[in-house]
Amino acid sequence: QVQLVESGGGLVQAGGSLRLSCAASGRTFSISTMGWFRQVPGKEREIVAAISWSGVIYYTDSVKGRFTISGDNALSTVYLQMNSLKPEDTAVYYCAADSGEVTKGRPPTGWGDYDFWGQGTQVTVSS
Repeated sequence: QVQLVESGGGLVQAGGSLRLSCAASGRTFSISTMGWFRQVPGKEREIVAAISWSGVIYYTDSVKGRFTISGDNALSTVYLQMNSLKPEDTAVYYCAADSGEVTKGRPPTGWGDYDFWGQGTQVTVSS
């Protein structure tokens, strides 16, 4: 089992920045990919960014150039730096870990591809 704890959410004005952190514990050696997802009420949880153990990074189009995902070599701690925030970025942000096979291709982007989840942290961007 892997336990994930997010921190760093909050309220920020449009154009501002926040940095989310995700700390993993337990069987962290099994982690092959870490991802950040977000969800608003009534909508499906969507991928924001992901980073694989091999170093491949994925961003959804709406955050490219504004958000940066990073992590340590073991992916036991992962960050999401969010700049130039917009009201439409408002959501609950979740950290997720996949314990599947490590690949050199694009990280998995479906919420069903991930095995472990954090409790979520609220990000609210005011206009």
